This record gives sequence, structure tokens and C-alpha cells, in this order.
Amino acid sequence: MPKANRQEIGRQEMPTRPAEERIKCFDEVALGYTMEMAVAEASRCIQCKKPLCMSGCPVQVRIPDFILAVREGRLREAAELLKDKNSLPAICGRVCPQESQCESKCVLGRRGEPVAIGRLERFVADWERSEGVTVPAIPEATGKRVAVIGAGPAGLTVAGDLAKLGHSVEILEALHVPGGVLMYGIPEFRLPKEVVRAEVNYLEKLGVQIRTDVVVGKLFTLEELLASYDAVFLGTGAGLPMMMNIPGENYNGVYSANELLTRTNLMKGYLFPQWDTPVKVGDRVAVVGAGNVAMDAARCALRLGASEVHIVYRRSREEVPARAEEVHHAEEEGIVFDFLTNPVEVLGDENGWVCGLRCIRMELGEPDASGRRRPIPIEGSEFEMPMDTVVMALGTQPNPLVFTEANGLERSRWGTVVADERTGRTKMPRVWAGGDIVTGAATVISAMGAGRIAATDIDAYLKDPSGSWWPDGNA
Repeated sequence: MPKANRQEIGRQEMPTRPAEERIKCFDEVALGYTMEMAVAEASRCIQCKKPLCMSGCPVQVRIPDFILAVREGRLREAAELLKDKNSLPAICGRVCPQESQCESKCVLGRRGEPVAIGRLERFVADWERSEGVTVPAIPEATGKRVAVIGAGPAGLTVAGDLAKLGHSVEILEALHVPGGVLMYGIPEFRLPKEVVRAEVNYLEKLGVQIRTDVVVGKLFTLEELLASYDAVFLGTGAGLPMMMNIPGENYNGVYSANELLTRTNLMKGYLFPQWDTPVKVGDRVAVVGAGNVAMDAARCALRLGASEVHIVYRRSREEVPARAEEVHHAEEEGIVFDFLTNPVEVLGDENGWVCGLRCIRMELGEPDASGRRRPIPIEGSEFEMPMDTVVMALGTQPNPLVFTEANGLERSRWGTVVADERTGRTKMPRVWAGGDIVTGAATVISAMGAGRIAATDIDAYLKDPSGSWWPDGNA
């Protein structure tokens, strides 16, 4: 097909479940492409000689190659091309912000809509899952052992990459199921857990061993692990919630977003009464923050029975950090956005339960360190909002438990691990780190990108542990 004709094909919109239907259940919202839609979308790709899209992919997926395979109907090959660089394509195709990464570099986006790379990735991964997953040949075992602490996106990526190189990899996961934030944080309607389980099962077929209910810092320390393994990767994420430290945060009915989402997703609160793990939300819910986690919490609250859900955000719509798609879906579902609004106190009744939120109006000043305009309180603009539940979705930081007796690790003032972004090496010999434990709360794909970088460096070390290429012994 001539390039001009390909560009004239309109971007294929993702079919979605109607808003009035989806707010009553946790079924997946986005329904995925049909074969015809996938081929039509793949036909829009002009197969650039210098594919800029790849420069926007943290794991360097061979984007034009797999899209060409889709266009020509070679789906098995498309899946193999995807998994050459990405062991979790069905997950990435659903939750990664392609609009600010690979798709933002697409040449077609300069004059129109970019190729829907993420949707094609999801289509190929879902096709392979339904038709049967092909496991690549694994090279002869190297005899080297690697411990990966945490079974989230970074840890799963490191494990998959190292297993494919012949190393023995064991993942140590604190929770009772692997997946990390993919299991406890992202709701079923955005990322079905069967998809996560299938991706984890693929890693196990590569030879990765997974041990759950293992809490590093309690059962054993990093020093003790290093006595048994040749290398250790820290990928424990950032699961410790941040709060506002305003009056009333201790009232019943105040959740951190992590608690609400964990109760809903990992503890199966969304399946009550089939599962005896109810999540109590009132009729009126306020979610403080406007990132992807805030959108997830607000949309969960709606599905759990709230009739009125507000996103309370101290900046304007232009500064909202959540994906545009998630904001769009939230608005379709009736979530109310209160911009330029900041809580100053949680109000409670005589029984210690939330009954309202006192807020102040804000205006925007000059940009702050984040690059966004700084919110400034407007004196005398306080007002009250009647609420039954308040959810704080303000970000997270690493849980300090893993750092028990890890004296060789250097940490930042935010509690994150200091690691070389080019290699993943920490200041502690034979210990690497990546993902949210290094950057603070970020995206799934950025954690996976850090995992790929660390896996490459760990492999180089395992092949040459003499340290001849390792400046100053480690850093």
C-alpha cells in the first residue's frame, strides 16, 4: 500500500464498554482491537528508515518490525519480535503512557494522529495468549545465581532478561502473589489479573523461580542474601503512602490510595460478597490528587457504591499528571473534578468518622521545581464539602523495611536508593536497583526500562566478576 494511502487511513479507536454499564462492574473498560482493526492500524505505519518511535520506548521494542508483521498477518512472528525486548507486552499495551513515549515520537503525529503502538502491542499479546505462548530456547546454564527482591515490573523484567541469558534467577516477593503494583494497585477494569498471571507464568516457563511471602529485612538481610547469590537486584517499588499531615487525617473513613486499591484489588474487595473482604466507602467520596493512582481510586470508589466522587486537585486541568485517556474515562463515568482546590482539614463527627473536607481555593503562580505553575492559597476562600470518605492519592515512597542492616546502600533524602541510571548499580557491591525504589513512584514501563538496564549490567558482571570494568570496585 502506498505511503500516502496509509496516512489517509484514520486512527482506529479502541472499542470500550459503555460508561453506564462499566460503572456497575469491574470488567475491563477497553475491549481491544479486532483483527481487521489491528491490520488497518498497522497499515498506517510508514516504516520509517530511522524509526524515532523506538527512541521513545524505555525497553527498545522493535516497533516497526512487529507492526509490519501485524500488517502482513504474521502474528506469531509479531509476538516473538515484541518479546525479544519486552517480557510483559500485554501489560504494557494496557497501562503504559505510549502517548508520551513511543507514540510521541511517531512521524505521523506531526500532522495528525500517531500510530496506536500500544493498542497494537496489546492486540498481539492477547492473540498470543489465546493461541498459545511460544517459549524461546534457553542457553546452557551459566551456574550464576541472582536474587531479585520484588516481583513488580522492574523485578519481573530483570528476572526474564537474565533467565533468557542462562542465569539462575529467584524472585523473592513479600506478598502472597507476584506482580507487585500490577496486582495490588491497578484495578481489574484497567488491567485484568488473569493477564498479569499469564505474563508471570511465561517467566516461570523461562525458568524463573518465584518465592512469595518472603519479606527481606525480616527473614534475612541483603548481606545474608549476598552470601548465597552472585548478585542481588532491588525492585521493591515504593509502596509506603504519603499523607498531607493535616488535622483529621486519623478519622475513620480516611484511606491512602494504596490501602483502598490493595483492599479492592489484591484482597478481592470488588468481589464482595463472593469474597468476604468488603471495602467500606460512603455515598460521597473525595480523592485528593490527580495522578493515575487518583483516577484508579476514584473510579474504584464509584464501582464500590459511591454515588458522588470528586477529584480534588490543587492545580488546574492543564497540570493534571494522569494520562489523558484515564481522565477522559473518569469524566465519562461522572467523576467530578474540583480544580484549584486544596484540603486543609478533614472534618469528623462525634463518632470519629469523616463527615466533610475543609478546603481552600488556589491560584497559580510562577513554575516551581516540578516545572508546573506553583499553587498559591487565596486568603479567605475556605469552604467545606460534605464527604463520607477521603482518599489521599499523593504519591508514595520506598518501604524502609528492606533497608534493615543494609548499611552499604546510599539513600536520598526522599528515602529512595541511589543507583547509577546508566547501569543500575548501587553503592553496595553486587547490589543493583531499579524502578520506583530508585525514582519514587513512576510508570510501569519506566520501571521495566530500569530493569532492562540493570539486567544488562548484571550479566556483564557475572561474565567478568574480576571487576576490571567496575570502576572503584562498584560505583
